[in-house]
Amino acid sequence: MFLSQFQSVGHDLFTRGLVSSHTGNLSIRLGERIIITRRVSQLVSLCENDLIETGISKNDRATPLASMELPVHRVIYRQTPALAIVHAHPPHAIALSLTETEIVLNDEGLSVVGPVPVLGWHTEVSQLKLADAIAQALKQHRVVLVRGHGSFAIGQLLEEAYSLTTALEESCQVICLLKSLRASSAKG
Repeated sequence: MFLSQFQSVGHDLFTRGLVSSHTGNLSIRLGERIIITRRVSQLVSLCENDLIETGISKNDRATPLASMELPVHRVIYRQTPALAIVHAHPPHAIALSLTETEIVLNDEGLSVVGPVPVLGWHTEVSQLKLADAIAQALKQHRVVLVRGHGSFAIGQLLEEAYSLTTALEESCQVICLLKSLRASSAKG
């Protein structure tokens, strides 16, 4: 039932270069249950066996098969009204996360996404240590970055969270190009 949604978003994330072969994960909330991509699944070619249903608060037989980011997804669902999460590794956004504590997007991206906080500057980047900080930030923002790791976007639908992820990366790509042009001009 949900497979086609996961397949469409997963395929698009991969073809746009926002995840590599076995990175990133997707999930949706169904009441007190979560459907999340399987550990080390390939988002570009998801099949029914790649979707794991488990509890938001309780482990069950399927839990060990779920993405390693399951603890982060669970905390986000418990603390926000999100019904869908896209965790990606957008390269330009990650590059900027290594030098910036907040990404202020260009005019178009700003109106869609707003400023994006970069978490993990003063703590070890680990899912367990940052899960609460990610969820807290997502109460005020629809997308956050984890320094050197990637983005978490929320929405009511997977497509909405995907759209926010692509808007973030497109704006970050423009920011990186502008920084490169400025550096070239300063040398010349």
